[in-house]
Amino acid sequence: MTQEYTVVPVAHVVGGRIEPTDDHWGGTRAIVRVDPAFPPDSTAGLEAFSHLEIVFRFHLTDPTDLHPGARRPRDNPRWPPVGIFGHRNMRRLNWIGVSRCRLLAVDGLDLHVEDLDAVDGTPVLDIKPWFAEMGPRGDTHQPEWPTRMLTDYYAPTRG
Repeated sequence: MTQEYTVVPVAHVVGGRIEPTDDHWGGTRAIVRVDPAFPPDSTAGLEAFSHLEIVFRFHLTDPTDLHPGARRPRDNPRWPPVGIFGHRNMRRLNWIGVSRCRLLAVDGLDLHVEDLDAVDGTPVLDIKPWFAEMGPRGDTHQPEWPTRMLTDYYAPTRG
């Protein structure tokens, strides 16, 4: 781990949630506002896609809250200890998250999205259209605990 890279945000999340929470991201709407240094046509063609893949930085995470070893998801004693690469949470060495969200509209450099699990002000490192062909190939499988843990993840926002 001797090499370092500089990564510059290409956009920021505007609106939506202001605090990260474990669940109830369903229906959350926000704007991914592309940096105005990009030309207006940098978003051309995105309107033809239903979903985007957003790569972002967990900018609100305490950098001292890194747990590279195995631990129980959400500290639930019923679930097995899992190493850092078996989790999808913000406690990661590079603080990078990936989210797939619905694209509702393209308005110039503003991408209106739904179900993006990143909060207002989040730096966006990359934006990719979702190609069905880039999804998993072949049968998929996972342990039971993620299904239980994420039951309410995209449930409608409370409040």
